[in-house]
Amino acid sequence: MKWEELLRQAADEPVFRTGFLAGSGESLTVLRRQLTRWVKAGKLIQLAKGLYTLAEPYRKRTPHPFVLANAMKKASYVSLQSALGYFGMIPEHVPTVTSVTTQRPARVQTSLGRFLFRHIKKSWFRGYQCVDLGSGQRAFVATPEKALLDLGYLTPKADNYDFLAELRLQNLESLDRKALVQWAETGRSPKLRRVVGLLERLIDEEGEREP
Repeated sequence: MKWEELLRQAADEPVFRTGFLAGSGESLTVLRRQLTRWVKAGKLIQLAKGLYTLAEPYRKRTPHPFVLANAMKKASYVSLQSALGYFGMIPEHVPTVTSVTTQRPARVQTSLGRFLFRHIKKSWFRGYQCVDLGSGQRAFVATPEKALLDLGYLTPKADNYDFLAELRLQNLESLDRKALVQWAETGRSPKLRRVVGLLERLIDEEGEREP
């Protein structure tokens, strides 16, 4: 495969896998060698085994970090502080994209950002939606309610008022209280029930502060 042919096929793709190019007629062994050469030449960025994105001079659009995270681990969705930041629930910028996955936990450092994958059991792998990120890109992201309970589920001593207060949660009026309670019941965890109780307290406190 020639470089110009790869550009024709992949220029509109935020990320692509080796198999995406398999229709070129060349063997996967030859394709992998070519991709390795282009990575060394700075034309491609390798994000994971068999996963690539075009380097900046060649791509038509910058891949969204959430799209990269979804692609790095197929059984994953963006959650915790990353999802809360996206939905405007916390004020701070979150430099590391955190996802949950049923696969092994991992930390990945790339030239396009840092990515953290936290492990959860399969029965808790739900509560996410496909979000339109603009520029024709979409990614699986936890709902705000599930992101909060994923945080409670995965963080030691998260069922503590001070811990939740330190998050400086905002726009709490947008949360669906019924969904919070339902998720806590689904998790069958006294800890999550306590987290929900504290969140409801914070929601009430925010409502009292509003004029």
